[in-house]
Amino acid sequence: MSTHTEPDPATRRLAEVVRGARTLVVTGAGVSTDAGIPDYRGVGTTPVAPVDYEQFVTDPVWYRWVWARNHATWRLLEPLTPTPAHRALARLEDVGLVTGVSTQNVDRLHSRAGQRTVYELHGAYDRVVCLSCGALTPRAALDRRLSQLNPDYPRETDPAQVAITPQADRAAAEGCSFRAVNCETCGGLLKPDIVFFGEGLPEALEQSLEAARHCDVVLVVGTSLVVSTGMWVVRQAVGCGAALAVINRGPTMVDDVADLRIEGGASQVLGDLSQHLAH
Repeated sequence: MSTHTEPDPATRRLAEVVRGARTLVVTGAGVSTDAGIPDYRGVGTTPVAPVDYEQFVTDPVWYRWVWARNHATWRLLEPLTPTPAHRALARLEDVGLVTGVSTQNVDRLHSRAGQRTVYELHGAYDRVVCLSCGALTPRAALDRRLSQLNPDYPRETDPAQVAITPQADRAAAEGCSFRAVNCETCGGLLKPDIVFFGEGLPEALEQSLEAARHCDVVLVVGTSLVVSTGMWVVRQAVGCGAALAVINRGPTMVDDVADLRIEGGASQVLGDLSQHLAH
């Protein structure tokens, strides 16, 4: 017996927009909240700014602090599984309706869901880059080195405490006894392969902007677009004639120009959409 049910009117309108179209999806933290990762920006910005790129590369105190918090929390993302929203987008890609996903998230959940074309605008938590020689290594390999030097350093157990780039708490940083390491090949500084504030943006942004030039629809999911990278992609798409649809809980920076705006959770709306279009 079929379990297919008709979507609500808003989802039906969205289905009409994306049916037969090339849709580029721009996602933010709201697409991953059902996996247990908090959407901090949904309730305002954090009270203390994160460590920025200049601080990280010029001050050993901040370098040590970033790696201390990263070491304590990065594994919180390892066991998380894709949400219905991630899986729905992958299904829509399978049937040719989604051409790619530009994500502001670093959690890799789109890729884990089977999404083939993912533009990681802010990088990924499970890679480490050397700022001198450019070598990329898995985060798990660095974990082994850091664990040997810091065998008793406590690990966080609450996903709400994930700190891939931590807040710039100077007192906590100066009181931290964590031992960080450098590149085994050249001795250069190592950095989580994610974009820090004040740092240049990755090649994925240019790839995403190119995809935005050729899409028919740009679908914003789970982001207010306060962060400029996602906004640049949306502006590129709209400027090249794409229709704009938004799924989000709370206001976004493009509500006034959206062709369709749905107030709701990503998993519910996208799950209904994919069931309607990809069943």
